[in-house]
Amino acid sequence: MSKQTRFIMHTQALVLLLMLAFALPQALAASAAEIDAKVDQTLEEFYRHTSAGKNLAAKAQGVLVFPEIVKAGFGVGGEYGEGALRVKGKTADYYSIASASIGLQFGAQLRSVVILFMTKDAYDGFRNTDGWKAGVDASVAVATLGAGGEISSETIKEPVIGFVFSNKGLMYNLTIEGSKITKLSR
Repeated sequence: MSKQTRFIMHTQALVLLLMLAFALPQALAASAAEIDAKVDQTLEEFYRHTSAGKNLAAKAQGVLVFPEIVKAGFGVGGEYGEGALRVKGKTADYYSIASASIGLQFGAQLRSVVILFMTKDAYDGFRNTDGWKAGVDASVAVATLGAGGEISSETIKEPVIGFVFSNKGLMYNLTIEGSKITKLSR
């Protein structure tokens, strides 16, 4: 295969990936009712994984839940998901989470994320920012569990706490840093 043919094939693949990256979120956009149902299910699963998380959520100013974040890559990668912010158990608004990456990567992953805004300042900072970016607008302490499913005593002191999990339980050493969270109109 000639260099020119390879270049054309790589260019076509890149254009296809970019088209998918911009078209897929609109195609997958869920209704408010669909998001709310998935958020309810995700919170039930979250509470089953950790009673400490349930206790923290009850104390939080706001609970941001992304039931399904799809991450995929083949050299160029990205992730996208939609969720809801719950305040005192009721949906306050809907949000999307997205990020992109370049590098050695191949495959796909589905995960859920629950972000707890533990202080009024952290909650207000999130609500008053157009396009909040984890790790830039605020640091998110990703929770890890110790013996007996308890959360680290250092983590519970943080103003923003994140939990990342799949259908197999809480996931470790994952980050949401660099992900952009944007308000949706639903």
